Amino acid sequence: MSSAPSGTERSRVPLFATMNRIPGGLMLIPLVLGSVLGTFAPGALGIGSFTTALFQDSALPLIALLIFATGTQVTFRTGGPVLAHTGVILLCKSLIPAGLIVLLGLVVGLDGFWGLSILGLLAAFDNSNGGLWLAFTGKYGDNRDRGAYLASAINDGPFFSLLFLGASGLGDIPVLTLVAALVPFLLGAIVGNVDPQWREVLRPVPNIVIPFFAFALGTGIDLGAVVTGGIGGIAIGVAVVLITGSLVYLGYRFLLRRGRKAGIGFAAATTAGNAIATPGIVAAADPRFAEYVGTATAQVAASALVTAILAPIVASFVLKRAGGLTSEDELDVPVATVPGPDPAAPDGRTTGDGR
Repeated sequence: MSSAPSGTERSRVPLFATMNRIPGGLMLIPLVLGSVLGTFAPGALGIGSFTTALFQDSALPLIALLIFATGTQVTFRTGGPVLAHTGVILLCKSLIPAGLIVLLGLVVGLDGFWGLSILGLLAAFDNSNGGLWLAFTGKYGDNRDRGAYLASAINDGPFFSLLFLGASGLGDIPVLTLVAALVPFLLGAIVGNVDPQWREVLRPVPNIVIPFFAFALGTGIDLGAVVTGGIGGIAIGVAVVLITGSLVYLGYRFLLRRGRKAGIGFAAATTAGNAIATPGIVAAADPRFAEYVGTATAQVAASALVTAILAPIVASFVLKRAGGLTSEDELDVPVATVPGPDPAAPDGRTTGDGR
């Protein structure tokens, strides 16, 4: 039996390698496959037992495991940078866009313009796909980027939409739900710092769980709703990538000073799959929005799929142009301090600064 140079068995059909060659492919391909199956054969995975548990109902527990594993990779040394990255993403991906959309609503009214409802715009713009962020930064980012998943935990769901719309149920926002989203990450950070061995044990988790939870998420995306969203939903998805991606990119470049890695910011320019439920939740809190729910829901569904495809492609393109399309972990292995042979030294001795 032939073996790869690394000593592992050579893949006859390189499924994993092919997925990895596509920007965000580890999540994107299973997501699309799941949505196709969920649309055309919705009952196929509902036979029960382990089949349903893994391929249809596993998204939340597997994402929770990924969040816990991500928390273990954050050390006390990297805690400050993680919070800085989280703050920049929240500012540029959620707060600024939501504020601009609300201002637009004050000018044009809740009906929006060109068939794009303010409710649909807000629900698509003010949140992000945390699973895709973790998948992308797991390949091209470092611990600061992966730890900034916290931004997705905070902007997940209808919180910002309710806050910025000033809905009648504003005082009833379930803060406990927000806390529950953060607990796995915080527990992971504690465990990883108390026992660093757990950090190593859980390091492979992203490659294991991402394809499975992406497929499960995909089964909940009805391609019919994406089609119903039509040109408007596609336009919103493109706008989310270009506008919020550019804002986060600028934050990465000028506030965080990430240089050639600033393109990672475009990976945050997504609409979360669960944002599809946001219009209905907002309407339940404030009946004034009930008439917009159907259109907004279809447009958000289209945006979720469009951004899942487009955001990692744009992020990879920007990174490649800047020379940042690498998988090195900039915090764990600083390039400037890795010992190496000194070409000027005839005996190959290393210099003190690693050059």
